[in-house]
Amino acid sequence: MSETKQDIEVSAIMPCLNEQDTIERCIEKAINTFAVLGIRGEVVVGDNGSTDRSVEIAESRGARVVREPMRGYGSALQAAIKASRGKYCIMADCDDSYDWSAMGPFIEKLRQGYDLVMGTRLKGTILPGAMPPLHRFFGNPFLSGIMNLFFRTGVSDAYCGMRGFSREAYDQLQLRSLGMEFAIEMVVKASNKDMRITEIPVTLHVDGRTGQPHLRTFRDGWRTLKLLLFYAPDYLYAIPGSILLILGVVLQVLLVKGPSVIWGFYMGIHWLALGCLLALVGVQILFLGAFAKAFAMNEAFEMRGRLFTRFFDWFTLEIGIGVGFFLIWVGLMIDVAILATWIARDMGPMGTTHVVFTATTVVAVGVQIIFYSFFLGVLKIGTAETRKEMLASNPVTNRSASHSIASSTGEREAINQ
Repeated sequence: MSETKQDIEVSAIMPCLNEQDTIERCIEKAINTFAVLGIRGEVVVGDNGSTDRSVEIAESRGARVVREPMRGYGSALQAAIKASRGKYCIMADCDDSYDWSAMGPFIEKLRQGYDLVMGTRLKGTILPGAMPPLHRFFGNPFLSGIMNLFFRTGVSDAYCGMRGFSREAYDQLQLRSLGMEFAIEMVVKASNKDMRITEIPVTLHVDGRTGQPHLRTFRDGWRTLKLLLFYAPDYLYAIPGSILLILGVVLQVLLVKGPSVIWGFYMGIHWLALGCLLALVGVQILFLGAFAKAFAMNEAFEMRGRLFTRFFDWFTLEIGIGVGFFLIWVGLMIDVAILATWIARDMGPMGTTHVVFTATTVVAVGVQIIFYSFFLGVLKIGTAETRKEMLASNPVTNRSASHSIASSTGEREAINQ
């Protein structure tokens, strides 16, 4: 009788692209480990278009091969995981750089209820020649540090390719990345959903293949950094937008009455123009962040942004229109006062250029806020229902559902920080 999904406890997931030199050893180690531990398991190979004997070898050693024509590390893994039948999945490369005989501690942690069990090479052992110095001392620590700054994952080795997870938790993550950044997206989303994450030190061996490694340092590093920024709107939009807006407002306040000498520097109309520019750009960046967050909420794309979450709790179309019209009224009143003064002085020359700059900027910001508010209102339509549907269908996320629904609009992100 063929094994059913309920019969298999652990699926060993191996992404493959021309790994004929090492895939047999990896499969044998996995199968032997299942036997030693008394675990009913399977080996699933996600082949990404191998042109050597990898597929033939894998099938001859008892592995189930899933062919994925869409190129990419993430593509191969997603295809294999989707086809897996185990309650738990252990993934690692089949280039023999990770020891498939070391699955035991991962399985134990998963049995204890952890959703994601990460291997860590940086707290484990990196054998000589196993990792390029650029990756070991800069790339990996830098990207792991950025990830922890943005998402507080507590993971020391974000790119470690050996990790375990429950299939239930994986299905809730809805991972989308097709390349090497798949590894980062998994950790980010698991953290966003408040899943239980732990680490296990592992040993990284020298790649056993004769060909070139698939990782491309700068290309994959940039793709990872982009993904981290996409998921962190506070850092991508809120912080730079707020800084620009504050600097712009400060410059206008200091120079609205005319040129001034500040800390020994003469600051005239050019600095005021810069202040107006910074304020306008700052407002635009902040609203772009709000648009991105609203779109992500409708698409169940879980951007983690505490500031924008609080903004959505407070914001309504009426508030946006009110703020916009108030700013327009202030700017126009300043212009009316300037006009009245000009008429009273027989329409002669006036030194009000600085004031006009500021008033014009205030009016422009007000107009922007009104129309941005309407567009944001369109994006927010249906957001509450989207969040409710996601919570209803997501048992892992429901662990912290009390943090997820806004009191008035229902538009708080699924998991707050």
